[in-house]
Amino acid sequence: MNPLLLDIPLQLETERLILRAPLQTGDGETVHQAIKDSFDELKAWLSLFQEIPSVEETEILLRNAHIQFLKREDFRFLMFDKDGGKDFIGTASLHRIDWDIPKCEMGYWIHTKHSGHGYMTEAVKELVNFGLNHLAFKRIEIRCESRNVKSRSIPEKLGFTFEGTLRNDDLSADGSMLTDTCIYSKTNEPSLS
Repeated sequence: MNPLLLDIPLQLETERLILRAPLQTGDGETVHQAIKDSFDELKAWLSLFQEIPSVEETEILLRNAHIQFLKREDFRFLMFDKDGGKDFIGTASLHRIDWDIPKCEMGYWIHTKHSGHGYMTEAVKELVNFGLNHLAFKRIEIRCESRNVKSRSIPEKLGFTFEGTLRNDDLSADGSMLTDTCIYSKTNEPSLS
């Protein structure tokens, strides 16, 4: 089946979170503020955030994410607190989708003020279930720098298989040194509970 014909919900819910596609005008300002608040942590791990983008650049980034969502190339979700739905938590996405297998990778970042409360683990768990059960992916990967202990803890908590470390695989976010990449996977197994 052509992926464009897949019925993909624009919103998912967990016990504490609303995950929705980045489609509302003004999302850029909300996400921009979270990037500013979390910049030191984001800069350490994400090459995309070596400088703080403007509100306009953030809005463009999110509108492009929505286009990719509609084209079934990437599924980025903005995470909001379910109580009132206004407090932005972070983003989580299924990206680098290969519909021939089908498989994907996951990416995520959290607003620093919400770190340590289990929100990202909850969101990733929901997206894994969505990917494996709704989209019938055969494999979901999480790749992260070996030194990023917080990012690595999420697949470890959720029972992903640690497949190994690719040594000297990538450059650090700032491009200053070689880094090792840890690879975790979840394959078509029974739903996470």
